[in-house]
Amino acid sequence: MSAEREDERSLFTLIGQLPDTVSNLVRAEVDQAKAELGYKAKHFGIGSGFFVAVLVLLPFLFFCLLAAAIFALALVMPAWAAALVVAGAILLVMAGLVGIGLLNFKRGAEPLESIESLKSDLDALKGTGDYDRRY
Repeated sequence: MSAEREDERSLFTLIGQLPDTVSNLVRAEVDQAKAELGYKAKHFGIGSGFFVAVLVLLPFLFFCLLAAAIFALALVMPAWAAALVVAGAILLVMAGLVGIGLLNFKRGAEPLESIESLKSDLDALKGTGDYDRRY
């Protein structure tokens, strides 16, 4: 009979601890979501910065190509060749910046793991979901 009372007490103790456990779980999920959103915002900011850098370089590309066209029309071979080389180098730099910017946007656009985890936790509390199926 003494063993039954200890089991009942431990069950009652566990039931009493349930609200604190659920509260701690929700706080942890919210903290994880905040951290992930901060990470994503950082990468969106970095990606945006690289696209701004491309926009800053765009007028230089335009003026180099314009100078190349002028020199080509004037048939001064060394001048237009030099302008095309400079324009090509600026174009390569811009392509690299676009690639880095896209990479950061892709990192920022990954789905939030904490949202899926929170949905799974809510399903567990409701007693629904795939976790309780036996194969």
